[in-house]
Formats: sequence, C-alpha cells, structure tokens
Amino acid sequence: MPAAPQFALVDVNNFYVSCERLFQPRLKHVPVVVLSNNDGCAVARSNEVKALGVKMGTPWFKMKELAFEHNIRALSSNYTLYGDLSNRVATILRDFAPDIEVYSIDESFLRIETVAHLYGGAPEMGRLMRARIAQWVGLSVCVGIAPTKTLAKLANHLAKKNPVFDGVCDLHALSRLERLQWMHALEVGEVWGVGRRLAARLQAIGIETVLDLRNAKPAELRAQFGVVMERTCNELRGISCLALEDIAPAKQQIMASRSFGAAIESIEELREAVASHVGRAAEKLRGQASVAGAVHVFVETNRFKPDAPQYNAGLLMPLAEASDDTLELTTAALAGLQAIYRAGFKYKKAGIMLTLLSDKRARQATLFDDAPLRARSSSLMAAMDAVNAQFGRDTLRAGASGTLQRWAMRSENRSPRYTTRWDELPEAG
Repeated sequence: MPAAPQFALVDVNNFYVSCERLFQPRLKHVPVVVLSNNDGCAVARSNEVKALGVKMGTPWFKMKELAFEHNIRALSSNYTLYGDLSNRVATILRDFAPDIEVYSIDESFLRIETVAHLYGGAPEMGRLMRARIAQWVGLSVCVGIAPTKTLAKLANHLAKKNPVFDGVCDLHALSRLERLQWMHALEVGEVWGVGRRLAARLQAIGIETVLDLRNAKPAELRAQFGVVMERTCNELRGISCLALEDIAPAKQQIMASRSFGAAIESIEELREAVASHVGRAAEKLRGQASVAGAVHVFVETNRFKPDAPQYNAGLLMPLAEASDDTLELTTAALAGLQAIYRAGFKYKKAGIMLTLLSDKRARQATLFDDAPLRARSSSLMAAMDAVNAQFGRDTLRAGASGTLQRWAMRSENRSPRYTTRWDELPEAG
C-alpha cells in the first residue's frame, strides 16, 4: 500500500532583502526596502520596515519622509541576483527529494513521504535542509510539513511566525488538539488562496478562523464559492486534493512590458523598446517549445498625470504562419507599432503580448511552408539562445532593439549582480 502523501514547503525568509544582506552585511538590522521597476513601490520590506507600518506596494515617494527619519535604505530590484540564488536553493532541495515543484522564486513544495526516513524523519529532514541552505547559500528558510499542500503552507506560516518551532513545523508531530488550537488562533485570510475579498465574504457568513473553514461543510462551500473553496476545505482536513506540479504548464500568453525610466516621444525609441520586449518574450516562447500565431503591441501615456495629453492604443498583428523566430515576431510588432503611433504624446510604457500559442511540435504547416527556411530559422534561434545562456542575456539580440536604450527602466540603487557578472564580483577588503 503506498504511503500517505507528505508535503514540505520550503520558503526563504524575506527573500529579496535577505539576498541583498547576504553580500552587504552592513545592512543587517538596517531598515531596508526593495523597490519595483523604475524604483516605484516597495516590493519587499525588512522586518524593521514592517514594524514601522510600511505596507507592501507603498510608493517610494510617499515614504521618503519616514525613510529620512528612520534611515531606511532603498534598493532597486536586482532580479538577476535573486533568480540565481533561487536556482541555487532549488538545486539543493532536489538533492533531498526528486519530486519538487518550484512554486515561486522563494518557495518550493517537495513530496517527502518516500525519502523522509532516510534523514531520520520529516522534522530532522527539515532541519537538515535549513542547515544546508544556510551553509551553502547563506539564506535562512522555514519549512512546513503536512499531509496536504494547503496544510504545508499553513505549517510554514507557523514556523515563520512562532519561535517555538525553530523554523520547522511538522503538523504530524503535533497532537490533534494542538493542530486545532493553532487553526483557531489564525484568521481565515491566512489560508493559502483565500485573499482579502474572499476572507471578507467568508467572515460575513461566520467563517472567521482557519478552524471555522476546516469545519465548514464542503458541499455548502462549493455552492457559494465554487470547487476551489471546497477543495481548500478538504485540504485543511488532511485530504490531499492538489498534486505536485513537477513541470509548470505552458503559458497560453506571454507578455513583456515595462514602464520607461523617463517619458519618451520618438518612435525610434519606442521601436527599440518594443523590439527588446519581443526578444525577451520570444526567448520564453522557445523555452516552452511553443509558437505564436499573433503579436499584440500597445503603448500608453502616463495615466497618473491627468493634466498631460493622454493616448493609449493597441493592435493585434496576426502572423501568416505561427512562429518562434525573434526576427519574424519583431517585424510584426514593429508594423503594429507604426500603425498605432501618434506624434505629440509622451509615452510612459510600451509592451507586447505573444498570443494564439500552440505546441511547436504540432505546428500546422501551410501550403507555402518553406521547410529549409524554417530549419535555418530554428538553427539561428537555437544558436542565439545558446550564446545568451552562456555569455549573458542580450549578448546577441535583434538590431532593432538598439544599443543606447535611453528608455530603459530606472534602477539607480541596484546592487551589483554578484553571482553572474565577472565585472561585478564581490571584493574582500
């Protein structure tokens, strides 16, 4: 008889801030916020900043006075560094269990029922994972262990918020009464997948705590909230309904867009921005072995400046044949941009979306399909991806994306990309 499912959720504590502090120890105990693209809003906050009442998404300009008063250090997002450290953590976790789902940049689920005994049990396995990641990468993680993914999320929350667990909470190790007491102490909004709006609706019918949701009738929840809430209720009861996703499903649309560091007016700079976005999106498209049947291109002015002239437009450009070729997709996108561009406006954002995606291996050939040309295109794209994978993103790119890129996003306080750039390696002094 197969063993009952056992999940572990490993979550890096305060991930973005922890990555920054790893290479800048002087930031330890210093209030730190990491800002979004163009240094706009807080996307990560140290515990010191949270204690000051700063909420996630707070615009930087609104907290500058508080920052001056409490010496808050603001850093631009360094996604290259964060992504590399995330991959290192995932690599370590794969040594512990073959079944892993990298759920987000700082979280991974593992199925451990077949391997936990190799480490002396689940709690011991959790503690060893914590120790190894701390030693090999330098980041602190918490581990939640439970019979379902939803409960593992809950256990991770308990491990993170309650020192009594010392970073590892195994719900199996708690008595039934202890589990129910912890559930009673947590608001229903702490349940994975229950956001602010759903929590308000649940509270309106008397479901205020995690325990209340666990004890609700699944059929009634399904009638009022749908099958997802019914599944969540069953998961809280220890009935595993959510399988591990070993391979992320292919995306049905791929978008690339970004606000500019400063408003731009010329179509030449817009062309560079759009071409750059196509390059990023096309790389992701090839990464999931898909082809796109159309490209949607759009431009926007700054809606937060209502006194300035406003103009927003978009256009869908169908392709004669579905493609993953950066050059073909760029040609279509630039033709769309030419059609929607209007002079006299200050544009703040442009972007593209690849849509009508399908499996490349099942691509429908057309009457005029040029097989040799298609083969050359595939070879060229494979070579470009290989060069960029080895020597860094945008080592090779379409000429239309330009070289100066004055439109690029603002990141005035970005730390060095310590682990991926030779010229930005940390120095010991």
